[in-house]
Amino acid sequence: MTRDRLELLGLEFHSRHGVLPEERARGQRFLVDLLIEADLADAGRHDDLARTVDYRQAYAIAREVTEGPPKALIEAVAEAIAERVLGLPRVLAVVVRVRKPDVALGGPVEAAAVEIHRRRPQMDPRA
Repeated sequence: MTRDRLELLGLEFHSRHGVLPEERARGQRFLVDLLIEADLADAGRHDDLARTVDYRQAYAIAREVTEGPPKALIEAVAEAIAERVLGLPRVLAVVVRVRKPDVALGGPVEAAAVEIHRRRPQMDPRA
């Protein structure tokens, strides 16, 4: 089991996700972190982009989902990102953290956030 991972931290987007009408009307900042588990040894040995996860693709997925059609819950945003990132070649697992730093809760708060952990389903070797 590999412990190698690529990290994209603090990706910032503006979108209209939320349950409340004012969140959808005005939009707000969303911060996304991606921790992508993949075997990076071959890429490191050969210094070859074709042997690793191209984090430009992961960034594009996070952007498309976060700036895409509004969802009520940040859990749904994180799930959609995770599902698509797991479809990239060589990705074994992903942690997706989505934060709303400007959330209105009636008092001081750094952010509302969710963090999900998803792993690519194991293939049955007999299949």
